[in-house]
Amino acid sequence: MISRLLVANRGEIACRVFRTCRDLGVSTVAVYSDADAGALHVREADAAVRLPGAAPSETYLRDDLIVKAALAAGADAVHPGYGFLSENADFARAVIDAGLVWIGPPPAAIEAMASKTRAKELLGIEPLDPARVTESDLPVLVKAAAGGGGRGMRIVRELPDLAGELESASAEAASAFGDGEVFVEPYVEDGRHVEVQLLCDAHGTVWALGTRDCSLQRRHQKVIEEAPAPGLPAALEASLLDTAVRAAKAVGYVGAGTVEFLVADGRAHFLEMNTRLQVEHPVTEEVYGVDLVALQLAVAEGAKLPPETPAPRGHAIEARLYAEDPARGWAPQTGALRLFDVPGGVRLDTGYASGDAIGVHYDPMIAKLTVHAPTRDGAVRKLARALERTRIHGPVTNRDLLVASLRHPEYATADRLDTGFYDRNLPALTTAPGGGELAAVAAALAAASARRGRFGGGWRNLRSQDETRTYGGTGGDHEVRYRPTRDGGYEVTAPEGVRVVAASPDRVSLETAGVVRHFEVTAYEDGTVHVGGHRLTARPRFTDPREQTAPGSLLAPMPGTVVRVADGLAVGDAVTAGQPLLWLEAMKMEHRVTAPASGTLTALHAAPGRQVEVGALLAVVQTEERPEAQS
Repeated sequence: MISRLLVANRGEIACRVFRTCRDLGVSTVAVYSDADAGALHVREADAAVRLPGAAPSETYLRDDLIVKAALAAGADAVHPGYGFLSENADFARAVIDAGLVWIGPPPAAIEAMASKTRAKELLGIEPLDPARVTESDLPVLVKAAAGGGGRGMRIVRELPDLAGELESASAEAASAFGDGEVFVEPYVEDGRHVEVQLLCDAHGTVWALGTRDCSLQRRHQKVIEEAPAPGLPAALEASLLDTAVRAAKAVGYVGAGTVEFLVADGRAHFLEMNTRLQVEHPVTEEVYGVDLVALQLAVAEGAKLPPETPAPRGHAIEARLYAEDPARGWAPQTGALRLFDVPGGVRLDTGYASGDAIGVHYDPMIAKLTVHAPTRDGAVRKLARALERTRIHGPVTNRDLLVASLRHPEYATADRLDTGFYDRNLPALTTAPGGGELAAVAAALAAASARRGRFGGGWRNLRSQDETRTYGGTGGDHEVRYRPTRDGGYEVTAPEGVRVVAASPDRVSLETAGVVRHFEVTAYEDGTVHVGGHRLTARPRFTDPREQTAPGSLLAPMPGTVVRVADGLAVGDAVTAGQPLLWLEAMKMEHRVTAPASGTLTALHAAPGRQVEVGALLAVVQTEERPEAQS
């Protein structure tokens, strides 16, 4: 029996495994990098072992350090979580050779399936030879052989781009997984991403726990997942389940695993088998009423699964809440998560709590919110409303995008579920949600009430000018004008048609068109104000000249590390619009910084290895002067 388990991972998945361990009476051990010293998974474990350093290559990807940590802490088993070393056969062998129980499939099965190139060979599917790709093969997908989560993946639509994307994908894969092998395969446009959850014991029993649809993705990484996959023809669903079971039996699979497919034109194309637990496993747990982590541990202890797969019930949907700005190229965000509060009736899987800091070193996912309902329609409605009611004070997140996605007709009706959802709909989905103007009014009146409480003052016989405050938000700037009234209240003069019912520093009630709305207001010292689901920034009355930047300045869109500068790039070089100049890595994703226009590079402040904060000056491109037209 397993008595003490180390999770060779961090964040949300470590906390998830610890939760099951507490239920089973198994003590827990965390490992942590210096960047994670105060992280929630460290606080929740019974014991924790430091991995010196911050970068994954120094810490969570060091199999030798993790095995030593397990032995030092007296663990008798290791759970790899997902990502990092979870599909690394050498790590699995190192755990087993150290006399520890490995919570996962046999190393031989990992080798057969964890490398996407070898898995395809096992099933008779040949990848494309990069040296022989022609225009007729396009578009193609460059893909990391190891790992997942969208890292090390590039779509190539122009043949001259192939070599550069191969290099970029390999570099990103090596950083994320410690393995830079990539391959090329045909890219199927706008297919559905459907997968099958497997659970296998060492006695030959294989459970196929239904399907999941994971088609809503950005950067090839899943955003919203659900079970079961809606609208699949019975014959196609049966074929998916059968193929998944055959793949598992072909390699003597043991433990939890997932077989992924791309479904297009009524046909299923094999993608890969993930030899680990998936991020989206909660939707399967909710539908089948099982604890997959508990079953993983039981299988590792030699237990035999019941011969019959549990019966499904209802529908479950999961949304991944990321610290990122979808309207700015999904740029990851960092900073203090000042408040994080999720309403009841929702399953929450997270590695963060109020007061934690979101840093630059790891994936920007804050949490997963999962709901279960008797019907898909009920689950969609329940999750959208739960996200609306979730209070998140801190960095910009994708919460509004998630709500808009769930309510978009293509998703809500399941009429068009495919991986092109965000390519088609992102501009509409990132339009600012309504109510920003009223939220700004509430912020201004709450601030006025706080000042009145601190300093006194208010209505005077000699009527003064209106007070003016401006707030910026996702819908642009909102200017609010108001004045105090004789009875101690406020009169709003702009925008028009707003009557103040009540105002205090943390709660404001406003009436418009006969409807009274209540706003909870929280203001922070840096000028950020959260009003309900709106995140606003108080604008200063006057612009600070020091904040002005020269035309053509390229500023870091996010905090991160400069990983590459274009070969031979130097000050004085002529550059063209869209030309890649340098690459930043933040939160395990690589981001390309390009020239905004054609011109001359007049400054270059970036060098490989340099850490930069958001807004840091990276380079300056002086644009070409165009002579005025002669009359």
